Amino acid sequence: MIIDGLGTATPAHGISQSSAAEIAQTLCCDNAKQARLLSALYQRSGVRYRHSVALESSEPRFDSSVSQNGDFDTGDHRVLAMTGVAEKTQPVRQTFFAPATSPEDCGPTTAQRMELYERHAGRLGSESVLQALDRSSFNAADIDHLITVSCTGFYAPGLDVSIIKRCGLAPSVSRTHIGFMGCHGALNGLRVAESFARSNPELRILMCAVELCTLHQQYGWHPERVVSNALFADGAAALVACAAPSSSRGPQVIATGSTILPDSEDLMRWRIGDHGFQMTLSPRVPALIQRTLEPWLRDWLGKHRLTIDDIRGWAIHPGGPKILQACGDALRFRRGELSVSQSILAEYGNMSSPTVLFILERLLQEPESLPCVMLGFGPGLSIEAALVG
Repeated sequence: MIIDGLGTATPAHGISQSSAAEIAQTLCCDNAKQARLLSALYQRSGVRYRHSVALESSEPRFDSSVSQNGDFDTGDHRVLAMTGVAEKTQPVRQTFFAPATSPEDCGPTTAQRMELYERHAGRLGSESVLQALDRSSFNAADIDHLITVSCTGFYAPGLDVSIIKRCGLAPSVSRTHIGFMGCHGALNGLRVAESFARSNPELRILMCAVELCTLHQQYGWHPERVVSNALFADGAAALVACAAPSSSRGPQVIATGSTILPDSEDLMRWRIGDHGFQMTLSPRVPALIQRTLEPWLRDWLGKHRLTIDDIRGWAIHPGGPKILQACGDALRFRRGELSVSQSILAEYGNMSSPTVLFILERLLQEPESLPCVMLGFGPGLSIEAALVG
């Protein structure tokens, strides 16, 4: 299956990690000790900037190519990384998550959060779709099958119908939705797309992954949920695919792979609560990945007559800096092999399912980045992979 066009999109407004920590302190912390711990956690997250549909204003965007340390001035005058010019800016503003009024305050209800998801998910996904179509050999009317991926919201008529109407797809387009699979959802989407393409070489397939993770900001001092708060962000990514080479041949999805690690169901959970979706991530996850990834990946690549050393590019979902480090240690990476995943985490945060497509898009801009392996981890605990060549 050929990837004929890739597109990405983020909400209009973004926030530096230091300012996000200041907001989180008003939602999660009961005392000064917790505030200090939260601030330190946010600093160690590997994230420097993220976008959210809940924001009503922005801070200057982090630019890793200019900034030396990835940080913003914490005073009233913030430095625009793109220009180096100090400029007076208003504090970032959001009103959706009001400061906690008591330890029992859990913030907006799930229904309120889903209203915001319905308002923004289709618009954001459509932005990435239109970019992917613009970069492909096909028009919206050429698309035969639409695959949508999301784990952060539900409504009906849903994301698929919104994209069809906003982007001008034919009303007869076939639809498949992949829901609630977490950070590896886009890799499952690629598997479905590849299966459709193999079954019918004439199909033109569009896949769109949209996540509004920040709608599920959790209140109160729950250590595992505070970790999730520090990482998650909003974004969308789309790709156009076809079975046969097009006029502008792109990278090819050669194979996909999947495994569920034994006795790991309690290590990563994603539950629907009365006040948002509740993500729990055990600190034991990185050690399990480090222990199990290399033998599974070696066997899977071996079925395709490749070794780990044959892989020239790595698009690894940045579930957090410790997960990336565990992958690097398990696969004995040389310096720089995680740099693209680390950069996307720093500039955008963990956007769940679209994130690996942001990484792939940037990786493909580098020379000699193929063959590439895409990796994602999700509830199960499961490993999902795609081989791109």
